[in-house]
Amino acid sequence: MTIIVADTTCGLPHKLLAERGIAVIPQVVIFGEQSYHDDENFNTAEFLQKLKASSGLPKTAAPPPSLYFPIYEEAQRKGESGTFRSAETAALDFPDVDIRVIDTQTISCNLGSMILMADTMAKAGKSADEIVVKLTDLVPCGRFYFVVDTLEYLARGGRIGGARKLLAELLEIKPILQVKDGQVEPFEQQRTKKRALARLVEVTEEQCQGGENSHLCVIQVAAEQEAQALTQELMTKIPVCSIPIYQLPPAIVVHAGPKTLGVGFFVS
Repeated sequence: MTIIVADTTCGLPHKLLAERGIAVIPQVVIFGEQSYHDDENFNTAEFLQKLKASSGLPKTAAPPPSLYFPIYEEAQRKGESGTFRSAETAALDFPDVDIRVIDTQTISCNLGSMILMADTMAKAGKSADEIVVKLTDLVPCGRFYFVVDTLEYLARGGRIGGARKLLAELLEIKPILQVKDGQVEPFEQQRTKKRALARLVEVTEEQCQGGENSHLCVIQVAAEQEAQALTQELMTKIPVCSIPIYQLPPAIVVHAGPKTLGVGFFVS
């Protein structure tokens, strides 16, 4: 039997992960000297409240290997094999467990879609080899585009340079950003957020063929109404039965900021 382990950057609701029995590793969010795990005990709403009250921007840190140990120990006890992400260091302590580490090179809803797909395959009795091949083949097919309300968070987090942020503000530019090869990179520039979101719809319509294999989804943080409007517009243009809306987890909001909107999907 193959078990799946996710981390909270997938953005899947904790209730859904619990219902499917998917173990999840939290990221670490740091406010000053205080650190938090962005799990069900420190969700996005609580993060935003703390962000408002904080005099400085928080930071993030990768989960320590020790957080993986209980999961690996349980897998070792049951004699199960596992597909795990970002856990090489912890895996070294469990040489008797068949641990597969996959760098999906993506985050948020695209990562979430891959986790749900892997879990469905595992529950259907597919082997770890089959799951690894499926996910590895999907990595270059992922597309993830998003629009931030301000470049402040990306600039302070070192994701873009201060000069680039200043230039964008002077020119009143709203960039459409993408996650490509695991990195945040510019995709296009628009003069207003309204135009950037309109272009986001156009790009999605151009690239996303629809159907259940596209796994089209929308992401948002503190922008529920805008996300609903974006979803409704996409539903009129792309042949899909539904488009789930996922909230960004705190570890990603640290860098993207409130009012972020985006889309994720896979191409053939």
